[in-house]
Amino acid sequence: MNQTKNAKKGSRNWVQHALRQSGWRPQRQVIAVGTLGIFVALIMGALYLSQVALEASRGLEMRELIQQRDELERTNEELRVEIAELKSLPNLQARAQALGFTPADRDDIEYLVVDGYTANREQTVAQPRPEDEAPPLEYTETFGDWFRQQLAFLREQFEGFSNPEG
Repeated sequence: MNQTKNAKKGSRNWVQHALRQSGWRPQRQVIAVGTLGIFVALIMGALYLSQVALEASRGLEMRELIQQRDELERTNEELRVEIAELKSLPNLQARAQALGFTPADRDDIEYLVVDGYTANREQTVAQPRPEDEAPPLEYTETFGDWFRQQLAFLREQFEGFSNPEG
């Protein structure tokens, strides 16, 4: 019994001796964990800020591209209006007169006769002849007939695989 008391006393002495020898170690561990936590928080904050800055720059770039697209669409519409004005009949007539063209009178018009050409186009359109028409195909086979035919074909293939000589 005396030995067990001494063993317990010795183990207590060893624990007290270890704690006395370590001194600042528990405080160092707390400081190390706290410092590690601060570094992790700083790294996460830096990553967050970089993502926010990237998204902000992308948003700004997107806004500028949208403005550029809208400006190009306005320019296209202005050009379409200008083209429509240039293609208007009064404008084309004025430009033709400026180039020296005049409206044609009856005396200015010349007709050319082309052999084989007929003015009535309805007569020149090729019409299919009734004897050239093929009768429409009629399908009288049912799904059951087709399925039986496919099964027979499959059976013949398997028999061909099992009898390579036949």
